[in-house]
Amino acid sequence: MVPPDPELPRPGRDLDETLPLFLPFVDSKGEPAEERRQVKERLFGTDAFFRLWIAQLISAMGDWLGFLAITILAADIGAGTGAGAVSLVMSARIVPGFFLAPVAGVMIDRWDRRRVMVTCDLVRAGVVGLLPFVHNVAGLVLASLVLEICTLLWSPAKEATVPNLVPADRLTNANSLSLAAAYGTFPLAAVVFALLASLASAIGNIDALHMLRTDQEALAFYADMVTFLGSALLISRLHLPHDERRQRAKAKAALSDKRIDFGQTFHEMKEGGRFIVMNPVVRSVNLGLATGLIGGGMVVPLGSIFARDVLGAGAAGYGVFITALGFGVAAGVLLLSFTQRFLPKVRMFEVSLFVAGASLVAGASMSTLTSAVVFVFILGVCAGSVYILGFTLLHEHVEDEFRGRIFSALYTLVRLCLLVAFAIGPFLSEVFDGLSKRWVDRAITLP
Repeated sequence: MVPPDPELPRPGRDLDETLPLFLPFVDSKGEPAEERRQVKERLFGTDAFFRLWIAQLISAMGDWLGFLAITILAADIGAGTGAGAVSLVMSARIVPGFFLAPVAGVMIDRWDRRRVMVTCDLVRAGVVGLLPFVHNVAGLVLASLVLEICTLLWSPAKEATVPNLVPADRLTNANSLSLAAAYGTFPLAAVVFALLASLASAIGNIDALHMLRTDQEALAFYADMVTFLGSALLISRLHLPHDERRQRAKAKAALSDKRIDFGQTFHEMKEGGRFIVMNPVVRSVNLGLATGLIGGGMVVPLGSIFARDVLGAGAAGYGVFITALGFGVAAGVLLLSFTQRFLPKVRMFEVSLFVAGASLVAGASMSTLTSAVVFVFILGVCAGSVYILGFTLLHEHVEDEFRGRIFSALYTLVRLCLLVAFAIGPFLSEVFDGLSKRWVDRAITLP
């Protein structure tokens, strides 16, 4: 067993007291203290990461609520051009990352990461708290732009902090938990959003609340605001270890003048880009995740067409595809969490990528729903493994001084690849369908 790093915060009384609230199977009164400690260390590693994970969990829940509410609000405000308004608002959440992420990465590597996350949470809380009173598309686009800028700073800052909080042998578990917090909260958020409709009806006639909007979307925004405030409170009380070089750089900057050195900023951006290109592990992980996201992401826009036109399963078949993909990702996360100690991460990353591609080809070659769903499930298992292993390898092979820039670039790459998958997938489908119809009449018969 690897001895704990003395600079890492150890699990403390807070984790002892709060863990049973989130893990009901742990009996804080009846279970021996040593067994509880083993459960804690196996799942979270440190109290500091546990707090950070809870902050991510509640803010992700609020994010999904806000996403659902802002989509409906955009459609309502857009009236006759609802689809165009939704597209414009979503563009404001995607496009800024392509231009601002490099600068955001440099700032994260310069600034105190805890303050970055707390400030971003407070700004996001203020913005979503005002959204119920926005009545035009321009205001909604501006709010989405501010929210996206804060996310561009918060997410890489959080990822750059994780290796400072978690022992190296717990990084895979930490990334599994982060993935579960980021995406596993969506179904719960959808249920809560549906329940808010009943709550809105119940409190809609209360005179004391006539100054506030109390419809379903407004309540979702208020709940989102509370989650951001809760996240800011939890993170503000964390002790986050800092790399000595960043501390020295901060002290040096404090002695210099307060002007922004754009030349130095550009130099640090180039330095980060050079590190991505020259480091073989970072380069391979980015290329692997990029190609995997483009291929796997096309399942979303093309799955419904495949289910309807090839399998004849209609919308229900597409729903089965998405469900199988989700369960596959969850199975991959769980399987990797239990086996990561015994497997070489680099080799497993490569194998998962190849198996994911093979399963995607095999699934697209099937003519029955059942067989196609099996391969989609395998694709999900490999996709979850690739995501977690990719982040873990970056955590292990990137020094603290570069992490902000590396993870900012990675999140930008993720957005770009998903955009390419959603936009190019249907276009390629039409092109290949035309070629197939011309050359083989859309069917190949094997003897």
